[in-house]
Amino acid sequence: MEQDLKIAVLIDADNISEKYIKIIMDETANIGIATYKRIYGDFTSPHMNSWKTVLLNNSIIPMQQYGYTTGKSSTDAAMIIDAMDILYSGNVDGFCIVSSDSDFTRLVARLREAGMVVVGMGESKTPKPFIAACNQFKYLDILYANSLKEAASANRAAKEKARRLKETAAAPAAPSSAKTKSKQKEEAVPAPAPQTDLDTITDSILSIVEEGSDEDGWMFVGDVGNQLAKRYPDFDVRNFGFKKLSVFLEALNSFEVRKVRATGSRNIQLVYIRAKNS
Repeated sequence: MEQDLKIAVLIDADNISEKYIKIIMDETANIGIATYKRIYGDFTSPHMNSWKTVLLNNSIIPMQQYGYTTGKSSTDAAMIIDAMDILYSGNVDGFCIVSSDSDFTRLVARLREAGMVVVGMGESKTPKPFIAACNQFKYLDILYANSLKEAASANRAAKEKARRLKETAAAPAAPSSAKTKSKQKEEAVPAPAPQTDLDTITDSILSIVEEGSDEDGWMFVGDVGNQLAKRYPDFDVRNFGFKKLSVFLEALNSFEVRKVRATGSRNIQLVYIRAKNS
């Protein structure tokens, strides 16, 4: 059985909200096991109060950092020192650096030079150099927005089911103007977007398929995904509202999709794509 990667999770509380904690922990669990879970900040500050319950519930160790000088971040320095100490301990296979601060770019590069897997997590405002330095980068605000949409959709579905169960012959009442205005206001809020846009991704997929396909133009979807992840650390189909790469590729309408049952298996399908008109 393949052994899980041991991951050190280091969180910069100065610019990361506690509302992202479930996403941080879930994304880390997808990679491996969080053997270190530390968060850095001045927890004597009132605006850090919201973190306290979150830390207890997720067994995260707070690393207190006082603001010794105005305008200087002792948090960044403490995270960097701890990261290097953990690296030299030889107890981990990778790091999850949670911050939207470009000051950690050189740290990430150094950890990768030492053979570590480094996953960055931050908001879509994160500077490009930090994103590019990571093996993978996860947009916490996009994933959080997706989770809210899914929860709202599930809630609406549950309410609709309850309404149908209680439905009478009377016509359903029209939504109130207050609800309509509320919905319009909600829709007016711009959604966070990934820095690597859809057009760039589509062009890269076409290039990857052209370079790596067989003589008939077909290429295994898994290989396409691996190549995309190497070129764009922030690529994730969830950034565009999808859960599976194959479904995302179909939706682009630039590719033909072929699904083949794996030899000797009833449940495993292999998915291949090629550019249309190949």
